[in-house]
Amino acid sequence: MKRLHVHVSVENIEESVKFYSTMFGAEPVKKKADYAKWLVNEPSINFAISAKGRKPGFDHFGIQVDEEAELAEVRERIGNAELKTFDEGETTCCYAKSDKTWVMDPAGLPWEAYQFMGDAEIFQEQKADGKSACCAPAATTAPESKKTGCCG
Repeated sequence: MKRLHVHVSVENIEESVKFYSTMFGAEPVKKKADYAKWLVNEPSINFAISAKGRKPGFDHFGIQVDEEAELAEVRERIGNAELKTFDEGETTCCYAKSDKTWVMDPAGLPWEAYQFMGDAEIFQEQKADGKSACCAPAATTAPESKKTGCCG
């Protein structure tokens, strides 16, 4: 199964949880002091919000898959788009363990393709190089975004 993923940065997590719970007609399946996630079946979406100090608004899109073969298929399609990708591999981000790849679309919007592998107790791990595992780059409309890819 493939599910569209949308992540939005918010200023006030409690107000936002109340709003989106009303919008989706459901409470979050995961809620932390700085994060919430809904897995909605109609429409099929993984919708997440976080209050992590980023500018409020759109953060990134994604495609969540259940199986390793589905992730390989999505990665192949991304490769065929001829845009620079960043294979993050297995990581911990957004209170979840996953295997992910990042790409910027032609308009400069960040996308991730990932396989959910289990829940985690921390929001993100720090990589050996000091960078965050939650490396969704800031959306940009600059043409250079096609050349630079994600995560530095």
